[in-house]
Amino acid sequence: MGFRCGIVGFPNVGKSTIFNGLTFAGAEVAAYRFTTIEPNIGVVPVPDKRLGQIADLIHPKKVIPTTLEFLDIAGLVKGASKGEGLGNQFLGHIRNVDAIAHIVRCFDNENVSHEYGSIDPRRDIEVVETELILGDLQVVEKRMAKVGRLVKVGGKKEAEELETYGEVLEIFNRGGKTIDLKYEGSRKAIFDDLCLLMAKPIFYVANVDEAQLKGDGHYVQEVRKLAEVQGSQVVVICGDLESEIAQLDEGDRDAFRESLGLETSGLDQLIKVGYEVLNLITFFTTVSDELRAWTVVKGTQSPKAAGKIHSDMERGFIRAEVVSFEDFIRCGSEHTAREKGLLRSEGREYVVQDGDIIHFRFNV
Repeated sequence: MGFRCGIVGFPNVGKSTIFNGLTFAGAEVAAYRFTTIEPNIGVVPVPDKRLGQIADLIHPKKVIPTTLEFLDIAGLVKGASKGEGLGNQFLGHIRNVDAIAHIVRCFDNENVSHEYGSIDPRRDIEVVETELILGDLQVVEKRMAKVGRLVKVGGKKEAEELETYGEVLEIFNRGGKTIDLKYEGSRKAIFDDLCLLMAKPIFYVANVDEAQLKGDGHYVQEVRKLAEVQGSQVVVICGDLESEIAQLDEGDRDAFRESLGLETSGLDQLIKVGYEVLNLITFFTTVSDELRAWTVVKGTQSPKAAGKIHSDMERGFIRAEVVSFEDFIRCGSEHTAREKGLLRSEGREYVVQDGDIIHFRFNV
C-alpha cells in the first residue's frame, strides 16, 4: 500500500465524480445530499514509468506497482461534528487515513445546487475544516474526561496522557492545527492514538469546469491564497472530464488528454502531491521473477524497509544489496552493475533512497 487518502468536502462539490475518474470504480453520483452513506473505497495502482523501464530489461513474469487507496465519504455540512447529516459517522470513516484531499467546488452550474446557494471556496473550506476541528475537540475532551478520573487515583501513565491532551486542546484554543505538534517516544504514541483529523496533511483539490483547466480562474486563486497561508498544496482537476476519460479504453486515454492539452492525469497529480505532503519515496525489489514497487517514508533505514515486505525480514536483517535505478538502467543488468562496482552492500544504518532496487539478505 502506498498511502490512504480520504476525500472530504461539501455536498455537491464533485467528490464522487472525481473518485470515479481516479479509481474507475463507478461510485454512485447524484446532485443531492448524502448520496454516499458508506464510504466508497477504491484501490488504484500508482503509475511509475520506472517499473516499465526495469521490466523491459529483466522481463519479469509479474510486475506489481504500489497502490493508493481512496475513501470517498459523504458531504460534510455545518454541524457535522454534532451529527448533522450523519456527520459524526462520516468523520469516523477518515480517522485512519494518511492524508486528506479536500475537494473544493470552483465551478458554476445552476443545475447543481450548493449548500449556501453561492460559490465561495474560502467560506466552504473554513466551514468544513471547522467541523474537522470540532470533531477532534470532541475526541480530546472525551479522552480527558476518562483519563482525568484515573489520574485522581495516582496513575502515572494517565498523568502523561492528560498533559498531552491538554497541550492539544491549547493548540485548538489558539486556532492552530495539531499537525504542528511534534512528539517523540511515549508522548508520540499517546498523540497518534487520538487519530486526529487535523493532525493529518491536508491538500486541496480545486474542482473546475473544462474552461478553467489552466487554474487561473478567480475561484482557484482564492483556494491558492488560502493554501499558501496554510502551507498546503493545490491540485486543479476537472472532475467531469476525469470521469469521462476513465470510461475510455486505456489506450485512448493519453491521446484524449493530449488533444485537450493535458500533460498529466488527475491521478498523477494527486499522487505527486500526496507523496510530497507525506514525504514518501518508492523502492523496488526483483525476486523470483517478480518486480515490485514499495512505498516508505523518506529517511527509512534498510531494516524498516525490509519490514515493509515482511516482519521476518526486518527481524532477521543481515544486509541490503542496492543499486540505484539510474545505475541499473545504464548498466542494463544486475550482473553488469555488480561488475562495475555499482551494486553496493549496505548495512542496518543505510537510508533507502527513491528508486533504489534492493535485494534484502536475512535470516529466518
